Amino acid sequence: MVTIATNMAGRGTDIKLGEGVAELGGLKIIGTERHESRRIDNQLRGRSGRQGDPGESRFYISLEDDLMRLFGSEKIKNLVEKLGMPDDEPIESKMVTNAIEQAQKKVEGNNFEIRKALLQYDNVMNKQREIIYNQRRQVLEGENLRDTIFKMIGDIVDAAINSHISDDRHKEEWDLKGLINYFVDVFNISEKINIDEFESLSKDEIREKLLSIANKVYENKEKDFEDDKIREIERIVLLRTVDVKWMDHIDAMDHLKQGIGLRAYRQRDPIYEYQIEGMNMFDEMIYSIKEDTLRFLCRLKPEKEVKRERVAKETSTNYDESVKRLQ
Repeated sequence: MVTIATNMAGRGTDIKLGEGVAELGGLKIIGTERHESRRIDNQLRGRSGRQGDPGESRFYISLEDDLMRLFGSEKIKNLVEKLGMPDDEPIESKMVTNAIEQAQKKVEGNNFEIRKALLQYDNVMNKQREIIYNQRRQVLEGENLRDTIFKMIGDIVDAAINSHISDDRHKEEWDLKGLINYFVDVFNISEKINIDEFESLSKDEIREKLLSIANKVYENKEKDFEDDKIREIERIVLLRTVDVKWMDHIDAMDHLKQGIGLRAYRQRDPIYEYQIEGMNMFDEMIYSIKEDTLRFLCRLKPEKEVKRERVAKETSTNYDESVKRLQ
């Protein structure tokens, strides 16, 4: 009986020899090509001679097969032509066997490096995923986020000041107008802020003044809602913002990974470049989460209740739709 296998795994039930098969020599394995991995070849060989039964294996390979063509078959082909050997005569030289094994070792080495690189790429995303999922878990478990929101306010104020005011530049070069406009936009400040009041202040004094205004704005916003309701709204808004931003970040990281290998042509380590740029993109995403969360919370008006559980189960990522539900 002949069984044709296009692929053979190394595990499973042993092949039982029928009556009289052992006396005829047992199971014979015929391989019509050599796999790029020696492990696969050995798995196929291992189908014969199981449990003490007799058996043997024999592999055939052409000089035109991919494995040979990619790794030096031209030298062997030229040697065959010089010796005048006919096309239908098999070559059983030890040199050919060694050439095949060397080719397989090279392919295995390349595949190992590819798997190693992919693992390093995955490790970057796994660390980021742990941070995001931990934050998301806190929201879903109903944790009080008031302290988190006020910490976000401090972080946004600090970031805004650092991007508009530099210690390396003179006061005349500070972008106070841009700072105030950004601050008014994020925190939805209704009262006019006089820029002249900030021109005589130091960087630390500007921070304290803006932080005081922002905290007061949010404290007034809290008074518009019952305490348990504003806490629930904070969780809903943060949950939705994290979900949307995280999915966008996953897509961005995937695009980065697809093209990062080209950095090798510039003598740059793609893995290191991916780690650095990936972390910068993650930091930008975290800042964007804080900014959008505060931007939305500061524009809230008390109208109707929305349950956190319903929002968490929705698969839609349309942020505008969630905004309409909350207003």
